[in-house]
Amino acid sequence: MDMDENPVSPIKVAVLQFDPQVGTENRERNLRHGLSLAQEAVNHGANLIVMPELANTGYLFTHRNEAFDHSEEIPNGPSTQVWQAFAQKNSIYLVAGISERDGFKLYDSSVLIGPDGFIGKYRKTHLWNLEKLWFSPGDMGYPVFETPIGRIGMMICWDVWFPEVPRILAQQGADIICSVNNWVWTPPPLFDESGKCMASYLTITASHVNNVYIAAANRVGVDRGERFLGCSLITGTNGWPIAGVADSEKEMILYADIDLMNSRGAPIWNKHNDLIRDRRTDTYDQMLGYTQHTPYPR
Repeated sequence: MDMDENPVSPIKVAVLQFDPQVGTENRERNLRHGLSLAQEAVNHGANLIVMPELANTGYLFTHRNEAFDHSEEIPNGPSTQVWQAFAQKNSIYLVAGISERDGFKLYDSSVLIGPDGFIGKYRKTHLWNLEKLWFSPGDMGYPVFETPIGRIGMMICWDVWFPEVPRILAQQGADIICSVNNWVWTPPPLFDESGKCMASYLTITASHVNNVYIAAANRVGVDRGERFLGCSLITGTNGWPIAGVADSEKEMILYADIDLMNSRGAPIWNKHNDLIRDRRTDTYDQMLGYTQHTPYPR
């Protein structure tokens, strides 16, 4: 059997780009609208679906009490339960961002749900701007979850600016990284001539240098005066977007038919270069930052 002609783990991944809004009056609408797009993705054959960060609540809280009011326990909160019922009914895998409540602590989290129910969660490690006023930094590292379709890791938004995150996930064997995002303003220009934002290129680079698929779902729209950048994408193990880069303003769904097992092949570029074996672990600390050294003379 030719494994190239007969994929081991073929899936259709879909990233949902939409506009959830903050406000308790919007939560039911956010959840319902996200599920309507997920149903459209299922109808097109998707079996791994990725939603944006804080997909059920919107993003721009004005104070911690509001963030707390929008939060839920995982996996027993209502949103996770609704997503779980959807995944079970449609026999799919779903990743979505959510405000997690754990006692009096809040986390900017993502959940992974499959046909058999809740699989696991990730808590955002690197907090952006006002998030530091509402959320605690993630405290559970970078888990990778074994599933029947492959090994799935997760990261959230600002995490992609820290190359250690996708590197650790890839080193732990992730076949695909599901990136849930609310990419916002960055130093201008916000977009280049091709319509890509900086986060698009960071995702492309992370995928390229780690030989891993990344499904990055961002949101669009304006929430309490903050503009979000769209530009969702799905990258192949070579880094290039498979289905292009999404529009910066429109709600839309991107699809890609991929074989997750491709990420397990050695990223050998030529007879002298192999991405994994070329790593000089003797010159830098294992993903915990560079070791101390004497500053160079000026």
